[in-house]
Amino acid sequence: MTIANLIQAFRPADGPPPNSLLAFFRWCLKGSLPVLLVAGLFSSVVGALEVVSALMLGLVIDTALASTPETFFADHIWLVLGVAAFFVVLRPLAFTFSAGSNAIVVQPNVNPLVLSRLHRWTLGQSVTFFDNDFAGRIAQKQMQTSRAVTDVVSEVINVVFFAIASLIGSAVLLATINGWVSLVLAVWLIGYFGFISWFLPRIRIKSKGRAAARAMVTGQVVDTITNIKTVKLFAHAAHEDRAALSAMKTFRERAIEFGWMATFFRGSLMTLAGALPVLLIGGTLWLWTHGAATAGEIAASGVVSIRIAQMTGWVSFTLMGIYANIGEIEDGMRTLTPPHELVDAPNAGVLDVPKGQIEFSNVGFAYGRQSGGVEDLTLNIAPGEKLGIVGASGAGKSTLVALLLRLYDAEKGSISIDGEDVSEVTQESLRSKIAMVTQDTAMFNRSARDNLAYGRPEATDAEVQRAAERASAHEFITELKDYAGRTGYDAHLGERGVRLSGGQRQRVALARAILKDAPVLVLDEATSALDSEVEAEIQEALETVMEGKTVLAVAHRLSTIARMDRIIVMEEGRIVEQGTHESLLEKGGLYAGYWQRQSGGFLDLGQAAE
Repeated sequence: MTIANLIQAFRPADGPPPNSLLAFFRWCLKGSLPVLLVAGLFSSVVGALEVVSALMLGLVIDTALASTPETFFADHIWLVLGVAAFFVVLRPLAFTFSAGSNAIVVQPNVNPLVLSRLHRWTLGQSVTFFDNDFAGRIAQKQMQTSRAVTDVVSEVINVVFFAIASLIGSAVLLATINGWVSLVLAVWLIGYFGFISWFLPRIRIKSKGRAAARAMVTGQVVDTITNIKTVKLFAHAAHEDRAALSAMKTFRERAIEFGWMATFFRGSLMTLAGALPVLLIGGTLWLWTHGAATAGEIAASGVVSIRIAQMTGWVSFTLMGIYANIGEIEDGMRTLTPPHELVDAPNAGVLDVPKGQIEFSNVGFAYGRQSGGVEDLTLNIAPGEKLGIVGASGAGKSTLVALLLRLYDAEKGSISIDGEDVSEVTQESLRSKIAMVTQDTAMFNRSARDNLAYGRPEATDAEVQRAAERASAHEFITELKDYAGRTGYDAHLGERGVRLSGGQRQRVALARAILKDAPVLVLDEATSALDSEVEAEIQEALETVMEGKTVLAVAHRLSTIARMDRIIVMEEGRIVEQGTHESLLEKGGLYAGYWQRQSGGFLDLGQAAE
């Protein structure tokens, strides 16, 4: 193992992130603390050596004053060589170890350690969590928090450990000169720490407000860019500009408030730091005039006092940064640490689907909404049955599908697949057994091959191409070329698949479902963005894909589900009609009314009626 791997950068966290600061730090850094303490020890050694430097300077001066120029080097050659070895070998070596431990071991590993833990926790949040926030803001919080934790750890090692060792060593050195001098240092330190303890909590509060305002700017800008086509189509560039400027104005105000506090802090600190050399050097000179201190001790106390004065400015500036980062961490914690609303049951099993029977028993779900939920819904779908689901917008069709996938938990009743309650199996195993194609198909800004293989990442290139061919996607994929000159299956599709038409995106989504080959297939307006000719091609492919699978097909275009084994009609969260296409037309109810308002599409309805 190399020193760069002493910290396992991607080690999973233990349990959920706490919402208290110290516990959150422990959660973020667990597994790395012994290495961090060793890095702090190296920094402490370097801090102590700074005091030794002053001690050696004083020793050389006193030795020189007690010797004659002609015999100094001859009489004290070992002292000269020792001092030279200290400054040329020992001190640089200690600095190298300290710098390496931070730059090679700590910083490159702590950031991915924290970020991976936060990202992994965020991925486990429910769909509602993401619905209620900006995508850009959530991403900003993850990056902000991991960077801030890394900066705090790095600065504590680099500065705090160094400073504590230097201050302790300085106090010991001054005590050897005279107890009164060390007492002056002690009084000054009490005043210094009192000053710090008053300012830093206020800086922390200002930093927290600045971090929240910055994240809102990111969220607003990302939201606008993500929806840039809508912005342009509605000619709302000026409106989006005003929204962004409003967020930027708030951020500017918070930044100015932080700036005023930081300015007063730095100015006051420099005044306090400037008093220390005056007190220590003046005190040692006074002792020298009374024969109680040597010239070397005057030099040593001068070096120590100036070094401490400089160091306290450096330390205080660093502490201001640490507290500012702590404010950002606390701001990120508010967004990123809420518990998961949708969790696997204790000892949840892995779903096995040998048949594909689905049963909804008295299921209810509303979450306070006036429409779009389901109420007292009972539905049994036989293994291998092809079920069409229709109804007006808000009738509960998509909610029924979301509950089956357990994107939400039913408020009452139960849902089972092959007799296993979906709430008693792991979410991953449940969704791995269901392939879904939605109306709003999501694409990643990755290659066409990566997007297709998302259905089954371990699929071979040949399997990916075969799935694309069955979904009528192969031809247009081979003609793709992106901004970087990549072509065909290697071409990137742009953010959310922006380089593809709606129909092309849905064909990629269908290819994913074909590749996944799950026992349950859900089609939620799967062909809504296709023209009739392409829909006919894909309908043929879908009929092959649907063989042997349990299928739920949600559609407004009734032509796409006319051949289903059974069709249910939903209204206000309830099933109000069900039967075959022909029986529902004969009934003359809601379904017949929907059908009359549509052309019937491209299907051979005479054949469908046979």
